[in-house]
Amino acid sequence: MSQTPTDGPLYLDKAAPDVWAAMGAVKKQISAAAAAAGLAEGLLELIYLRVSQINGCAYCLDVHFQKAVRLGEDPRRIVVLQEWQETELFDDVESAALELAESITRIPSPADRGLTEDVAREVLGDAAYAVVAWAAISMNAFNRVSITSHHPVR
Repeated sequence: MSQTPTDGPLYLDKAAPDVWAAMGAVKKQISAAAAAAGLAEGLLELIYLRVSQINGCAYCLDVHFQKAVRLGEDPRRIVVLQEWQETELFDDVESAALELAESITRIPSPADRGLTEDVAREVLGDAAYAVVAWAAISMNAFNRVSITSHHPVR
């Protein structure tokens, strides 16, 4: 059975609300695991922002910028986040988390994968490493939903 497209984009979150709700539940679990691993909610927002920068998701950038600022993140750090490696504004844990999130988002070759993972595990520990990995994986999925749906920045 074929459907005739209607005017405007098809918002995947509205077209399959149960799937969208399940993704939201995963995000809540990631937040709970982050708290249990001692990772600040603000660090999760930096991860979400960095992944969204790489993927070019304006909607998610807007959402997570606003949340990061509400949580007290320094706007200066947000502005330089795309080039975080060139600054001294991020501590070792934040740097390891951002490096891991970038690695997961860009999916490097197997030869390049090991060093980033080893360093991140050493700095973060296994529990925090797993949280950062899940945060990056889920944000990549959310970016793809928003990009595919053409979610507008309001």
